[in-house]
Amino acid sequence: MASVATGASLLSGTAAAADDTLPARVRRTLDQALAAGAPSAVCGVIQGGRTYVAGAAGKGKRKPDGRTVFQLGSIGKTLTATALARAVTAGETRLDAPLTLPARFPIPRKGARRITLADLATHTSGLPRLPEGMLDGANPYDPYAHYTLDDLAEGLGKTTLVTEPGEKYAYSNLGFGLLGQALAFDRVDEMLRHRVAAPLGLTDTTTTLRPDMLLRKAVGHAGGVPVPDWHDSVLSGAGSSIYSTANDMLRYLAAQLRPERSPLRDAIELTQRPHFDAGKGLRLGLAWHLLPLPSGRTMTLHDGGTGGFTTCVAFCRDSGAAVVLMVNTFSQGPDGKPYPIGSLTEGLLNDLDAAR
Repeated sequence: MASVATGASLLSGTAAAADDTLPARVRRTLDQALAAGAPSAVCGVIQGGRTYVAGAAGKGKRKPDGRTVFQLGSIGKTLTATALARAVTAGETRLDAPLTLPARFPIPRKGARRITLADLATHTSGLPRLPEGMLDGANPYDPYAHYTLDDLAEGLGKTTLVTEPGEKYAYSNLGFGLLGQALAFDRVDEMLRHRVAAPLGLTDTTTTLRPDMLLRKAVGHAGGVPVPDWHDSVLSGAGSSIYSTANDMLRYLAAQLRPERSPLRDAIELTQRPHFDAGKGLRLGLAWHLLPLPSGRTMTLHDGGTGGFTTCVAFCRDSGAAVVLMVNTFSQGPDGKPYPIGSLTEGLLNDLDAAR
C-alpha cells in the first residue's frame, strides 16, 4: 500500500491525470460533512491500491489531517471481533463456545440455548443495547466513566434477554462489552493493543492517549459546543473509549481489502464471512455489517460515535475500494436529525466502486 498523503494525490504524471477526480470526490464529501454541521472532518480513501486523505474545517477551526486523533467509537467492535477471530483460528476457543465470565457475573438466559461468542459478535445474543441501570446517575457527557465491574455484576443479575440467543439481530453495546471481558477479563484494552492493533501497525489506535497524541487530538463537539471525551474501563470492547486516526484506519482497511498481505489473514477472513442473515439484504460478519452495493458487489462497513465524535468505515473487496470518514461532532445535531456521516461514506464508496 502506498504511504498516506495529506490533502494531495499520491499519483503523478499521466497516472495523476487519469485519477484526477479522486481529490474532487473527497472534497465534495468533506464539504457535505461541514455543511451538515461538523466543525472539522477528515476523509481517506483507498482506490486501485493507492491511498489519499484530506481534511477540512469550518472558519476558525483547525484543519485535521491523517494524523489527527479522533475518538473512534463502535468501529472498535471490529477490533474486538478480530481478537475473537484470532482466538478461534488459533484453536483457543470456538465461535459456538458459550459466554463464560467469573462466577459473580450471572449470564442471562432465555430458552434452552446459552449465549455463545458468535451471538455476541453478531448482535444476536438477545441482550439489551446497554446494561441495566447503567445510565442511572451517569454523567451525560461521559456516560460510561462511572461504570464498574461491580455495577456490571449487579446489572447482569437484573437483565432479561429480549429474544432467545441466535434468533434476531439487535445491536448491543453490552454484548460486545461482555465479549471483550470474555476474551480478556479486566485486560481488554491490553488485549486489543497486543492482539490486533500492534500486529497491524495501528500505532495510534488505543484507549490511552500518549502525550504526542494529545497534541494531535481533535476536540469533540455536541450542538456546536466542546464536550469531554468518553472513558470506559468495563465495556471498552464495544469501542466506547478508543481513539484512532484516518491514517491508522486506512492501514486497517488495507488489511481488510488484502488479508493475504496481513499477519492476521485468517482472523480477518473469519470476521468478514457472513455468520447471520438479518433479512432485507443485511448480513452480519463478526461485527462487520454486509450490504449490497448498487453494482451488486458487497459493501462491508461499520460506523461509530461517542459524545463528541462520529466515524464510519466501509470497503468493497471486489472493487478494491475503501473509505474512512471522521468528524468531531456528536452523531445528532441540535435539530435532532442525525449527521449524514454514514450515508456520505457509503455514497463515496459507491462512487469509487462504480469507477472500478
